[in-house]
Amino acid sequence: MGQIITQVDAFTDKPFAGNPAAVCVLPAPKDTGWMQQVAQEMNLSETAFLVKQDDGFNLRWFTPTVEVPLCGHATLASAHVLWSQGHLASDEVARFHTKSGLLIAKRQNEWIELDFPANHSQVATAPPELSTVLGVNYQAVYENSLGYLVEVSTEDVVRQMQPNFQLLKTLPVHGVIVTSKAHPGSEYDFVSRFFAPAIGVDEDPVTGSAHCCLAPFWRDRLGKNTFLAYQASHRGGVVKLYYDGGDRVLLSGQAVTILQGELLS
Repeated sequence: MGQIITQVDAFTDKPFAGNPAAVCVLPAPKDTGWMQQVAQEMNLSETAFLVKQDDGFNLRWFTPTVEVPLCGHATLASAHVLWSQGHLASDEVARFHTKSGLLIAKRQNEWIELDFPANHSQVATAPPELSTVLGVNYQAVYENSLGYLVEVSTEDVVRQMQPNFQLLKTLPVHGVIVTSKAHPGSEYDFVSRFFAPAIGVDEDPVTGSAHCCLAPFWRDRLGKNTFLAYQASHRGGVVKLYYDGGDRVLLSGQAVTILQGELLS
């Protein structure tokens, strides 16, 4: 029997929305080059590879072009697969050993809660071409380990912007988060989009790691600890957040299995 690969839509409760990720639960460690080739073949924003350990699972994430140190939606998808396929009992906590340290996932009824490191942003000097690259005017620019965090004036600006992906690759960062407050009266606190063509992902549908930056950013501005956020990509997705000012962010999302296949080669 070949290697089973499961595709999961994360940060959504319905198929064909949220962020798709492929998940491989491996019987033993595999070569990095092989994992990168599988991720390229899957051609999703992330493919996750898990190997059982005594106290959890080793977890690695690959885009079609590079390995990344942290990925929220593929971690959510991995936890969903472990519970739905019987690798873990429904009441067990999922423990992931990763390049970003130990990550914990818990089932909370229909939601999965992830415990991730907070990512703080500092005021940055934007390159002069940034408005041209993004195709919008911005209010302020910050920088964190993912790249730029760009604040714009309204939700409509976030939703309607059409950045130049070729020019985005020339910026001195791997990714760009664009965010604003949600419309007055919206069920959401803020909206965002995330672009990372430099690592093979023009626009990521829903980005858990970006929300590790957005939670501290909006806590300072909105004066609250709990948020409901919407990532306004074409597919769209919903993220619940809790951040109390410490060094961890709790992200919650839902997930749906879409398909399962067997890798024969």
